[in-house]
Amino acid sequence: MTTIPTIVKRTTTTLLLFHPSFATSFSSSSFGVARRRTFVAMTPNPPSSTCRQDDGGGDVNSPVLLSPPIAHREDTRFVYAGDVPLPDEKEEEDNDDTEKEQDNNENDDVDNEEEDDDDDDEEEEVIRQSQTSPHPLLSPPLPIPDPYGWMRDDSRTSPTVLQHLAAENAYTAQITSSYTSLKDALYNEFIERLQETDTTTPSLDKEYWYYSRTYEGSSYKVHCRAPRFSSGEHYKEYQDMTTSLASWQTNTSTSVLPEEQILLDENLLSKNQSYCHVEALEISPQIPDKMAYSVDFTGDEIYDIYIQDLSTGKMVDSLKGVESDGSIEWGDDETIYYIKMDDLHRPYQVYRHSLNSEEEEEDELLFEEEDELFWVSLEKSQDSNYLFIHSSSAETSEVHYIHLKTPEEKLACVAQRRLKVLYDVEHRNGSWFIVTNVNQTVNKRFMMCEALPNCQDLWQDVSDEKEILFNGGEVRAIDTITPFVHHAVITGREGGLPRVWIVSFDDNDDDNSVKKFVQLTFDEEAHDVDLGPNHVYDTTTLILSYSSLVTPLSSLLVDMNHPVTTSKEGEGKNKFVMKQKVVPNYNPDLYTCERTTVQSRDGQTLIPVSLVYKKDIMENNDTKHHPTHVTGYGSYGMSEEASFDYTRLPLLNRGVIYVIAHVRGGGEMGRQWYEEPNGAKYKCKMNTFNDFVDVARWLISSRNITTSELLSCEGRSAGGLLIGASVNQDPSLWKVAILGVPFVDVLCTMVDSTIPLTVGEWEEWGNPNEEYFFEYMKGYSPMNNVRGGGAYPSMLLTGGLHDPRVQ
Repeated sequence: MTTIPTIVKRTTTTLLLFHPSFATSFSSSSFGVARRRTFVAMTPNPPSSTCRQDDGGGDVNSPVLLSPPIAHREDTRFVYAGDVPLPDEKEEEDNDDTEKEQDNNENDDVDNEEEDDDDDDEEEEVIRQSQTSPHPLLSPPLPIPDPYGWMRDDSRTSPTVLQHLAAENAYTAQITSSYTSLKDALYNEFIERLQETDTTTPSLDKEYWYYSRTYEGSSYKVHCRAPRFSSGEHYKEYQDMTTSLASWQTNTSTSVLPEEQILLDENLLSKNQSYCHVEALEISPQIPDKMAYSVDFTGDEIYDIYIQDLSTGKMVDSLKGVESDGSIEWGDDETIYYIKMDDLHRPYQVYRHSLNSEEEEEDELLFEEEDELFWVSLEKSQDSNYLFIHSSSAETSEVHYIHLKTPEEKLACVAQRRLKVLYDVEHRNGSWFIVTNVNQTVNKRFMMCEALPNCQDLWQDVSDEKEILFNGGEVRAIDTITPFVHHAVITGREGGLPRVWIVSFDDNDDDNSVKKFVQLTFDEEAHDVDLGPNHVYDTTTLILSYSSLVTPLSSLLVDMNHPVTTSKEGEGKNKFVMKQKVVPNYNPDLYTCERTTVQSRDGQTLIPVSLVYKKDIMENNDTKHHPTHVTGYGSYGMSEEASFDYTRLPLLNRGVIYVIAHVRGGGEMGRQWYEEPNGAKYKCKMNTFNDFVDVARWLISSRNITTSELLSCEGRSAGGLLIGASVNQDPSLWKVAILGVPFVDVLCTMVDSTIPLTVGEWEEWGNPNEEYFFEYMKGYSPMNNVRGGGAYPSMLLTGGLHDPRVQ
């Protein structure tokens, strides 16, 4: 066995770094921030307190200037990637010969062995790779420098770490103090464009309209409902509701709709709490009804669950300290289902809780996922007949179910998991609707079969009279399907944009035969569209959420019986805008957006790019260079949509061009934009960073709208990895870089399965414990590739102390 130096276990914390001169002061291994742990460190010395900048002739009464906070380095600290023995295995080897030489009595030997067994039981096993990985571990293991690993503190109470955090914040406050007037102006501009007293668009569910309100001066929302006006045709009822909504005077003292009932006021809930987040709020199926909600008071995304009787207002039950992820689904009026998490924050168990159970009675464990790669989630079918339990990794999934009318029956499985086969399930008219990549199709397919367990051999592609609707090819991608009594609505992508399709079924046919298949279209070239809250199963009315780079969020009403082109203008029955988010002092006619493509360095790939800016900056002088801000994400197959954000307006009004680079690694062009061999996953990840840099260079050289001195970039979380790697690739390309809770300590994070999220994300980035991935991941990990002696841009890095993802 290979001899390995003592392994010092890494620690986790979250710190902040704000250094305008960041680029000139760090060495090749001093850039330390992670997706799950965020570190900052500059030089090998411990943090300074304060110092006076006085050479003997200065004003001794001048303000005290803080020195840049400095975290000390432990250059002898390493983590190991590969086939690493447990820390006590080496000790046991060394002790073998000594134990053999000892001729003590047998009882002592037996006692020693029992003590060794106890130690083994207490030793925490560190998982080095997934059960299904085909790749060998690195052997011998390789060391990775981890000089700031001492900052990990799972308790968030380390005085050293907290002092460093305070020093970072104090330093930030001081070096940005000259911008106080600008910060105040920006803040006021944000507030001026925020309609603080507002409501969401009410949505129909059974006998009530449900919505949430916000009030000027209050930080949290208030959940409300009001009785429906009538029980007629839903489209007309929504129009009547919209008319009533339009008469609301937008003040805090009047009801949004008649007979308004407050369900939950988060402002009252948050009193005497330093943090408050309500994850889920669910109403029981029957009337008189109950309300279940989950709330987190710490920010660690661990939730308690409360159940309230809405007819009396009394709290009838609660689940505290159950390590819930916040998910809640009702069975009948006396039963809820919820999920527990393990020590690494992985949702893995589903429990059934009866409101009538005795206090000492334990909840029923319905399902447990033992494989650390897989996460569990809950979902009720659109027709409310089935509860689906999803167990999924990034590449493989499995769905179990129970019929909620016969919950005493055992769980059944739709289809046993198969390696690299993903699928989701819905139910309509006795059939499973399946969205899957079975047979390794590029994109997913829409398939169907009778609603039976273990039905994987029965799946068939869904077609209309002309074609298979979604065959898994590169042109058209399906994401979700929502069935209704007479229709199904599909969301997905085509041509780089989000799309919505409506499927109409033949009502005279019991086998879900397709009568019509229509794609909805929109006027603006670049936009974002998705389903709104559609709770009613037996309806022909569809609610959509729509926005663009210049159009605020709107709720659209669509008649699924006549699904013609849907415009943002709100004219005609199929073009009805129920409500648009009010943005005070905003005139959309002053701004414009465009969608274009940039050729990547490979000469074959066209990268979609969205731009938004004030019209006059181009009209006045189209050859002038402008300050330009580029953002991106490019991971997990998640798309960076061209949606509206009022916080951009202060930038646009100051002449900034705002750019979204839809780089590979996202899902903008379908799954092929994400997956190997041409996407940006595993050993194609460099495509993400190359695309981002190529877009920035195009803005300067080909489009000629900016220069490196006027170019900034920004990304959050995995988008922070994008920024870190892109800045390392070409530091001189950018003037400023912003990294929000960034994942840049890739190697040290991904070798350590004791850090939350690591195991599941081996199927996103790869596993550096394995020889197949180690060198490739080392080649882009931002912390391991900082260029010494180069001129880096000014950089702002932020983190959160209790963030469970970026710790």
